[in-house]
Amino acid sequence: MPKVDLHVHTAYSDDSLTTCFDVLRWARRRGLDALAVTDHNTIAGALALHKLSTLPIIVGEEIRTTQGEIIGLFLVEEVPPDLSPAETVRLIHQQGGLVYVPHPLDRVRRSVLDIGALMEIIKEKEVDLIEVLNARVTFPLDNRNAEDLARSYGLLRGAGSDAHQGFEIGKAYVEMPSFADAQSFLKSLSQGHVHGRMSSPLVHVVSTYAKLAKGLMAASSSPR
Repeated sequence: MPKVDLHVHTAYSDDSLTTCFDVLRWARRRGLDALAVTDHNTIAGALALHKLSTLPIIVGEEIRTTQGEIIGLFLVEEVPPDLSPAETVRLIHQQGGLVYVPHPLDRVRRSVLDIGALMEIIKEKEVDLIEVLNARVTFPLDNRNAEDLARSYGLLRGAGSDAHQGFEIGKAYVEMPSFADAQSFLKSLSQGHVHGRMSSPLVHVVSTYAKLAKGLMAASSSPR
């Protein structure tokens, strides 16, 4: 079955330097059949890759809410950051997108969605899928706890590398039947199987460097 990495970043994210061409090169090298491009607070990278790629690209966005991050998949419009989780999921669903909760129980990551907010949108049946394998999670137990959460509430399970560098792409993925749109994606995901392995914790150092480098470049190019 096709292999799909559901969480990939490009240089359009503030903490990645990976070009669209490098994303495609590594995706082919890893034998992936589709990608969800989920840059921070923008769909520009996903749209750029959609134009370049012969692989199917799911247009996504990892959105900063007032209580942590939520991913929108199959977006046609950018969702602005810094809204409440409830308003964010409303705007995702309003355009026919899917609500995907990334790294939901990562005890280290500061951007994780607040557990109270997470449980609220789960109980309101606003979550379409939950990430049960994120290759960048520091403690594997946190992924296993996410898996237990998904099973407890009957949620579809997703997986992604959360790649910020090309070599991370494909570290985690879902093997699932082909799909054409958001609704057929959900049907295919219900038949999918999660696979993957963890990235080295050192990948976070490279992301920090990328963020600092971009900040310095922006500061040096700003008018004085």
